[in-house]
Amino acid sequence: MFVIITYDVNEKRVGKVCKKLREHLTWTQNSVFEGEITKGQFLKCRQQVEKIINPEEDSIYYYIVENPKNIKKEFKGTEKGDFDIFF
Repeated sequence: MFVIITYDVNEKRVGKVCKKLREHLTWTQNSVFEGEITKGQFLKCRQQVEKIINPEEDSIYYYIVENPKNIKKEFKGTEKGDFDIFF
């Protein structure tokens, strides 16, 4: 399945949330991660992130697409994703 996760968390927790999501998905924009993931990996990721956030202050949105063929993604501007740099 394809997942998009967006979040708005207190600055005290933003680094931890970002680090945890990087273990499972690709960073595409500030506070946005996306990628192909199994249901088991998604549940593990979700559990780990929800242990970090404070639901009284923070928010996290999960967009789950069961069939990635239904996604049309358009992009304009500077790409932010993870890059491997070769010298």
